[in-house]
Amino acid sequence: MNTLINVQIDEEKAFQIYREKVAEVIKEFDGELVYWDSKELCRRTCMSWKFIQEQFFHDPRFIKTKIGSKWFFPAKEAREFLQQWIREKGARA
Repeated sequence: MNTLINVQIDEEKAFQIYREKVAEVIKEFDGELVYWDSKELCRRTCMSWKFIQEQFFHDPRFIKTKIGSKWFFPAKEAREFLQQWIREKGARA
C-alpha cells in the first residue's frame, strides 16, 4: 500500500522564521568580539585599509589603540561610530 503525504508550507512565515534565526546568529557572533583588528575592520566595512585611513581613521571620534605595530578598535564603539559616520556621509550626498 502506497501512502502519500502532502505538506503545505506558508512561505512567508518560513522566511520570517529564517530571517529571525539569521539575525540571532549574527547578533551572537557580533557579541563574541570585543575588539576588531585592522583586518576585521576592513572585512566588516568592505573598505580597504587605505580608504579607511583617508576617510575616517583620523577622526577624533573614532576610538583606536595601537599595541606594538597593531591597531585595535573596540567593536561596539567602532560599530556605533561607523553607523553615525555613514549617516553623516549620506546627508551630504
